[in-house]
Amino acid sequence: NEKHSIQVASQQEDGEPTLQDMAVLIEQVTGVPVPFQKLIYKGKSLKELEQPLSALGVKNGCKVMLIGKRNSPEEEAELKKLKDLEKSVEQIANKLDEVNKEFTSIQKGFLAKDLQAEALKQLDKRIKGTAEQFMKILEQIDAINLPENFSDCKLKKKGLVKRVQVFLAQCDTVEGNIGQEMDKLQSKNLALAE
Repeated sequence: NEKHSIQVASQQEDGEPTLQDMAVLIEQVTGVPVPFQKLIYKGKSLKELEQPLSALGVKNGCKVMLIGKRNSPEEEAELKKLKDLEKSVEQIANKLDEVNKEFTSIQKGFLAKDLQAEALKQLDKRIKGTAEQFMKILEQIDAINLPENFSDCKLKKKGLVKRVQVFLAQCDTVEGNIGQEMDKLQSKNLALAE
């Protein structure tokens, strides 16, 4: 039985602190992950994470009881691996964003016609490289073998795989669009040459 005193602040600038804000803070203080916390206040279980604390009747100086289990050190180590991979995914996603923005500006004609072919070739190379990086990350996530009882890790792993698959699909779309644009340019140039 441990007691902790915590100050909950809202993550939104002018918003009220929510149950989610409190749960995240409780995870930091106790090491019990949010999905495995059961928070009880005045005999009632608090469930709606997006609710402001005031709406749930939780005021300053209130006592909230937590029932939950910490992850084992082994599970924490696996979670850390997944969190590191998550950061890598974010960084690669930024590259995808950049390619997309540059491509859109070429489509809108912000680049001189004679420079477009070369620029598209570069973007094509970059989007292929980005897709390859996502594939490597997928392999790394796949290589993480989790025991049945590491439910927190399993949840995170599943979510991460889904996100990478969404990004890969975006890479495909962008690559396809770049290809179409290159074809258009080529046929225009051929028409001009005739």
